[in-house]
Amino acid sequence: MSDIQELKNRIANFSTSLNELGDSLDRVKLKEELQNLEAKTLEKDFYKDKNKSEEIFDRIKFINQKLESYESLVYDLGELEAYEDLIDFDPSNESVLREAGKYLNKAEARIDNFKISTLLQGEFDKLNAYMSIHSGAGGLEAQDWADMLKRMYLRWLQKSDFKCEILEENRDSAGGIKSCYLKIIGKNAYGYLKSEKGVHRLVRISPFDTSNRRHTSFASVDVFPEIKGKEVSINKDDLKIDTYRSSGKGGQGVNTTDSAVRITHLPTGIVVSCQNERSQLFNKETALSMLYGKLKLIKEEENKEKIEDITGSYTDIGFGQQIRSYIFQPYQLVKDHRTNFEVGDVESVMDGDIEKFIIEYLKQN
Repeated sequence: MSDIQELKNRIANFSTSLNELGDSLDRVKLKEELQNLEAKTLEKDFYKDKNKSEEIFDRIKFINQKLESYESLVYDLGELEAYEDLIDFDPSNESVLREAGKYLNKAEARIDNFKISTLLQGEFDKLNAYMSIHSGAGGLEAQDWADMLKRMYLRWLQKSDFKCEILEENRDSAGGIKSCYLKIIGKNAYGYLKSEKGVHRLVRISPFDTSNRRHTSFASVDVFPEIKGKEVSINKDDLKIDTYRSSGKGGQGVNTTDSAVRITHLPTGIVVSCQNERSQLFNKETALSMLYGKLKLIKEEENKEKIEDITGSYTDIGFGQQIRSYIFQPYQLVKDHRTNFEVGDVESVMDGDIEKFIIEYLKQN
């Protein structure tokens, strides 16, 4: 197939994808919603409820971004069709063909990003996220696996231009981590990372086993959105707040005062902690923010009317519910058990190449 014909086929595919996106967006409905929301901003008592007004402005911004992004892609199609006309007029002009190819590459990347963004329309998807990683039973082997998962996520976050703060890390002196808490900052952080919530299973020949036997290890990952405290009401009597000596980064002072904070929500058994800041007050605020997000998420998932209606134990690790297996031996395979998507290159996945797993999950949920 000639380069010109291949380019025309790609432009035709771009046009088809754009038409499908236009149908799925339902732009007429979005524009009607936008008009109604903008009309509300003109009402006399609009600013009395600050939370509600902020929510409406956020929705207006979201709709405008969707419509503007789509119109930008329509413009891209027009430019590509103009390139196509120039190529038909003078097929021997290689510079035009090169320019058209470069423009098409960028346009295809833009439409791919837009497709992904259309999958992120949940209530909390746009928010920052908290992630916790806990090693399962198995001592050093499981702790090493938890540490490997942490490294995998940090690599992905770096590649994806998300900012990450390590709020707490419970590292074992023998190696690996027992647990850690991360805060991920960036647009749609929760929307992307919610796919990672669950138990992750490792199968490999353990480097800690002198007999070179194959071991199976587990670690749990929990992900929940960053929710503003004013949006969630929690009974203070339901909280057990402990302070302890921080062991993480933060300079000299952080290790000489009881600045770290651990909060237990007694009705559910949920535990969150933070030791990232020098100030006990800041650590408490961060831990409460984590708790708000987790309780709010459980409330929505279980269709509870109030946070107070949530009871029972919500531990992170349920080993019969693994979402993904990472097999190093006797063969190499990473398989997501929810989507059946799999990759044979384990090393690339552990180096942060998890985008395809995330997208497959979003497509099916």
